[in-house]
Amino acid sequence: MAPFKFSAGRTPLLVSMPHTGTHVPEPLLRRMTAEARLLPDTDWHLERLYDFLDELGASVLVATHSRYVVDLNRPPDNANLYPGQDTTPLVPLDTFHKRPLYLPGQEPDAGEIAERVVSRWKPYHAKLAQELNQIKSRHGYALLWDAHSIFSEVPRFFSGKLTELNLGTADGRSCGSGIGEGLMQKVSGYGAVLNGRFKGGYITRTYGDPAKGVHAVQLELSEATYMEESPPFRFNDSLAKRLRPQLRAFIEEFCRLGHGRRTG
Repeated sequence: MAPFKFSAGRTPLLVSMPHTGTHVPEPLLRRMTAEARLLPDTDWHLERLYDFLDELGASVLVATHSRYVVDLNRPPDNANLYPGQDTTPLVPLDTFHKRPLYLPGQEPDAGEIAERVVSRWKPYHAKLAQELNQIKSRHGYALLWDAHSIFSEVPRFFSGKLTELNLGTADGRSCGSGIGEGLMQKVSGYGAVLNGRFKGGYITRTYGDPAKGVHAVQLELSEATYMEESPPFRFNDSLAKRLRPQLRAFIEEFCRLGHGRRTG
């Protein structure tokens, strides 16, 4: 299976979904625990949730493979993006709730990890970089929205219940001045925070370059806003119906604020 799916749009907006993939090659699946095979840390149903992107003319890049194969939002050198805080690595060995992914003795070695980077991580990032360059060539600037979701409660990463909408701009470095703050002004009926626990991962921090006309924002959603948080992780249509107008307002405002920003 190819490492990603891509749909070309007609506007300066590219939406990346690096953690919504659920494919795990069968030989690898057999090495994993029963809990891991449920893929609990997937960013579930984001394509379905963001079903309005085609109407907005966005290009969409979606990972096909599970983050358990390789995490596309981590640096290839496995550096910790949040120094001093716990996080999962480039190739995870446990779940967000610290449950082992692999049966005893079945963990990947360094050679296998390197192969996953070559076969899965690098193609996704090559496509992401290529499309941003092409968008910038066509429009003079590019807008990258990195879409994520996570359990509403993960004591490993944050205390208590997660704020519903978590916007990240790498403390303002990944996009033009005022964009993050402008998005916060569009929040209605939900709790929201800008550059809280989730400031943006590798994708936002690497590709957001406002001085060169590329503006990137990450949105980390609490999964409680649109789905059931226990297996089989069902989509909740009524919750999603309420959430979609908020997501669309974010995207439309991002496009409006980013319009014509060839530099920061």
